Amino acid sequence: MSATAEATVLITHEVGLHARPSVKFTKLAKSFSAQVEIALAASGPWFDAKSIVKVMAAKAPKGTLLHLRATGDEAKEAVGALVDLVQRDFDEGADHARSA
Repeated sequence: MSATAEATVLITHEVGLHARPSVKFTKLAKSFSAQVEIALAASGPWFDAKSIVKVMAAKAPKGTLLHLRATGDEAKEAVGALVDLVQRDFDEGADHARSA
């Protein structure tokens, strides 16, 4: 049986999940062997989180609840790392800049 993991995280980045944040998000998703998907609603539609085109096409603005799910090896690790990245404001927020 394949491992599965799901989570929901609030996007607080000022521009949402657009150019730079999308690149960071997909790059991190690709670093895991699990199949990773995102959606803007729990019911979908679901998008491949490893596809920069599909992630950017989601056009998730600030304040969006981003739903994540992963299946396969490293599913829990992938979801945990992606949630952490979003919660860290994609390492671009003012709080991160001050602490760096």
